[in-house]
Amino acid sequence: MKRDPVVIVVVAMVISLMLVFGFHAARNARNGATASANAQLQAGPAPDFTLQSLDGQTMRLSDFRGKAVLLNFWATWCAPCKIEMPWFVELQKQYAAQGLQIIGVAMDDASTKDIADFAKEMGVNYPVLLGKEAVGDAYGGVQFLPENFYIDRNGKIVSRAFGLKGRGEIEDEIKKIIASNAVAKK
Repeated sequence: MKRDPVVIVVVAMVISLMLVFGFHAARNARNGATASANAQLQAGPAPDFTLQSLDGQTMRLSDFRGKAVLLNFWATWCAPCKIEMPWFVELQKQYAAQGLQIIGVAMDDASTKDIADFAKEMGVNYPVLLGKEAVGDAYGGVQFLPENFYIDRNGKIVSRAFGLKGRGEIEDEIKKIIASNAVAKK
């Protein structure tokens, strides 16, 4: 039985259009939910969590209340993460005395040993925690890496940044959370 090529092309086009429109509708629905979650996050307290550090200690975000926190979601396979990590090491040294605490949350499937080896190789001088999907979801779904949250001393998210930003932009955000908290303390 011979098939008419025109019918095959028309059916293929109809299926393609259905897939494109279905994908587009799903993405818009997901983006709308993410935008709503992001607005709620930015306006309120950072979700608390409990995660294990590389050395096996249990840590909570609330353990750092009173500090200006840069919460960094990253992964060992993330090339932009490798670029910003040395900046974080420098910024942690530079601003620790003013109350900055950088916290890294590893969001990949690498073993604890591989993550620890990577952090050591990068010279990380701040806590690295083993991330869980539920924690990423609590922060609006970590869709891009790196993803940074700037949290004031009262535990409120002041700003959020997706992807690699320049060192100067990161430092400006750090200065804001440190300064805004210094003003709030008066």
